[in-house]
Amino acid sequence: MDVTERQHLDAVRAQLVRRYQFLDPHLVGEMVDTAYHQFDGCRIRDFVPLLVERAAIRSLDAALAAGATTSATVPAAARVEHHLL
Repeated sequence: MDVTERQHLDAVRAQLVRRYQFLDPHLVGEMVDTAYHQFDGCRIRDFVPLLVERAAIRSLDAALAAGATTSATVPAAARVEHHLL
């Protein structure tokens, strides 16, 4: 990961922690990390931060719908899957 991509992902993480301030920040970070790793090995990286943000939002919303508030309670269905993007 280059410096610019890291900066964009840090910004996405910070934005989502603020947006989902009522959730455990570690849960938010885990969702961002899980979404990011779905793109490991992709050669074109320009849109990865945007795709990570969208995937993490979907996962966080699914976790909320299932009543999750900590990383231990995140349902498997809320995990990011690359084919959904």
